[in-house]
Amino acid sequence: MKLDRTGEDLLNQKRPMDIPRPLVFAVNTTPLPIVQKIVDAVFRRALRQHPNLFDRLGSYAEKRFGFSPTGLDLAFEIHPATPSISVYRKRQAPDTDAAVTGPLVMLLALLEGRIDGDAMFFSRSLSVTGDMEAMLALRNALDDCGFDLPKDLAGLAGPFAVPFQELANRVRSRALEGLA
Repeated sequence: MKLDRTGEDLLNQKRPMDIPRPLVFAVNTTPLPIVQKIVDAVFRRALRQHPNLFDRLGSYAEKRFGFSPTGLDLAFEIHPATPSISVYRKRQAPDTDAAVTGPLVMLLALLEGRIDGDAMFFSRSLSVTGDMEAMLALRNALDDCGFDLPKDLAGLAGPFAVPFQELANRVRSRALEGLA
């Protein structure tokens, strides 16, 4: 499948973007303080590896950005000015200035610049609400960043960094199969 297919086509295919149910269950039942600790570690590592991540936001750095992966009972709030990330159960998530909702794998692919966010938005595969200018500024900042999650996060695996990166690359390829 090519990127020019509609989001509906992508969502109706064999569903490469689904997270395995046992993993969804594990994430949804993990106590929030543990999830927050893991997310903080990943966020801090991303900021160390991409220190200029939020530089292009200008005044939009004061905005609060929300990300809500479908299928998970989690919502994330990023405040670039501080910089910080907070994790909430969806029912307790605060209002944000701009927010994106969509499948987790799709949100991660957007982070890495592997799929066309505009096409996903217009095909309704992603829902974007709030301050569109702020969200576009964030997307442009991410596009310039060059995220590669398997590579960027491999260091968190310590002595298992190389096998972690190889496994993560295979998982990513399989999850995005047919999108590129």
